[in-house]
Amino acid sequence: MKGIVFTEFLDLVETKFGLEMVDKIIQQSELDSNGIYTSVGTYKFSEMLQLLKHLSANTGIDIDTLLLVYAEHFFTVLEKSYPELMATYKDPIEMLASIENHIHVEVRKIYPEAELPEFIIEEKTENSLVMIYKSSRAMHHFGLGLMNKTFEHFNSSATIVLEKIKEDGTEVKFIVNKN
Repeated sequence: MKGIVFTEFLDLVETKFGLEMVDKIIQQSELDSNGIYTSVGTYKFSEMLQLLKHLSANTGIDIDTLLLVYAEHFFTVLEKSYPELMATYKDPIEMLASIENHIHVEVRKIYPEAELPEFIIEEKTENSLVMIYKSSRAMHHFGLGLMNKTFEHFNSSATIVLEKIKEDGTEVKFIVNKN
């Protein structure tokens, strides 16, 4: 997993819960990196899982909610870092429908070894989208948070239904209807 995901996560934890919480969840985890991350480095996904689990245990906030909040934070990082990419889209449905064939292509140019989820478009209209998310990491709530912020970015809103295809969350259907 790319280091930027870790550095931004710890920045969010510090902002929301304080530096003491950052130190606490790092100390509670068994991290090969010792909790030292660079945005361009690559780290084991198991480290993110440990940090999330310990943050959840210490705050009483479930992991899905933490991932949702983190994704909303991460979207603002993407907006600031890649305004030219965001400017290529005029509509949230178009942007979401292009994740696999455009956005992930651009991400791989910057981070060639990035392990990204797969998004398969099943159905698309002007105001709706049905897509399948596949990832061994089961971070579908991170995807949901990014989708929410995509609509906000375009001063729009949507109803997004998440249906687990596989109980472990490694395959999920998102049904998106623009309001």
